[in-house]
Amino acid sequence: MKIFSTLYRQVEHLVHEVAKFGLVGLLGMVVDLPIYNWLVFDNPLVVFGTHGDGMLHDRPVTAKFISVTVATVATYLGNRHWTWRHRERTGLHREYVLFFVLNGIGLLISAGCLGFSRYVLDLHNALADNISANVIGLGLGTLFRFWSYRKWVFREEIELDEAEHKAKAPDSPAALDAENTGDLPVVR
Repeated sequence: MKIFSTLYRQVEHLVHEVAKFGLVGLLGMVVDLPIYNWLVFDNPLVVFGTHGDGMLHDRPVTAKFISVTVATVATYLGNRHWTWRHRERTGLHREYVLFFVLNGIGLLISAGCLGFSRYVLDLHNALADNISANVIGLGLGTLFRFWSYRKWVFREEIELDEAEHKAKAPDSPAALDAENTGDLPVVR
């Protein structure tokens, strides 16, 4: 049982980041999907209702770029101030530019899936668009975003990592006693 608790402590931080990142991603979807469906199908709730021709009906990839750009602003704020608030702040300009560039790559993944569905498979309906762009494309893009945001945008605090590696365990029981500052004596 101790091995499971030790393993969980080692990945606990990552589990919390993944959960928070997922919730912020859901917020992004709540912003992205209605905008996309309104621009293409003239109905933000097209999955549940009837649809017509929106102002960008003939340009679904352009509509996807617009909807994701708006959602990116919301997800940046959520990720910076909640998911990775404990990480090093390297300046708003640097983080924002990197976030948008990496989000752009995630968008290209989603738009590529949508384009493949529309122009290669010749599927031109709301269900096909939403599955290709917002299930498959978004899923692949999300994996890329999580990895890249952790690696390049919201980096670990350098001081914390260095302090953990420099701290070494005491060599002897006497050193343990010298470091003990509690009220109870050390019993061996």
